[in-house]
Amino acid sequence: MDAVLELIWTGSYGSTTIDQICDKAGVKKGSFYYFFDSKSVLAKAALEIKWQATRAELDNMFSATVPPLVRLQKYCDFAFDFQSKMAVKFGRVLGCPLFSIGCEVCTQEVELQKIVESMLAYKRRYIESAIRDAVASHAIVAPDPAAAARMVMAFYEGLLTQARIQNDVEVLREMAPGIFGLLGVKNSEAAAV
Repeated sequence: MDAVLELIWTGSYGSTTIDQICDKAGVKKGSFYYFFDSKSVLAKAALEIKWQATRAELDNMFSATVPPLVRLQKYCDFAFDFQSKMAVKFGRVLGCPLFSIGCEVCTQEVELQKIVESMLAYKRRYIESAIRDAVASHAIVAPDPAAAARMVMAFYEGLLTQARIQNDVEVLREMAPGIFGLLGVKNSEAAAV
């Protein structure tokens, strides 16, 4: 499971072969086909398992016990730290694995597209809850928290994609200031986060 996600994320879905997956995982091709009918079935299962760990991290980051703007700052800090570690490990910035897979397979692998879309929607709901709580605490004004969450998510994922394209993790330093700017958070308020 780890092998398929790593190969797809560091390369591409289309270029990743069953042979590469088996070599990286140290299993025989017959064993692969005993458990999985195809690469897409394996990728879907691997994403679902990886998502459970990611959800636990997001639950912690976006806990209602954490002030809403701090939640958003932690999310940005996590992205920078994680991408920095991956850049050291793989020699380049990889961006969001869900966007990397989703952009490539959305017109070809409907089941994979659906699971990626579902996971991204779930991530957006974390952001939306932080925005709703920030509105309730009068930290920001956002008449439509769902729309604000979509804008924040687009900006967040856009920067991750830009960092991948430019192979420059420093691009992600713009994440928190940009998100706070989208939400109308004043510089002094953002600095207090």
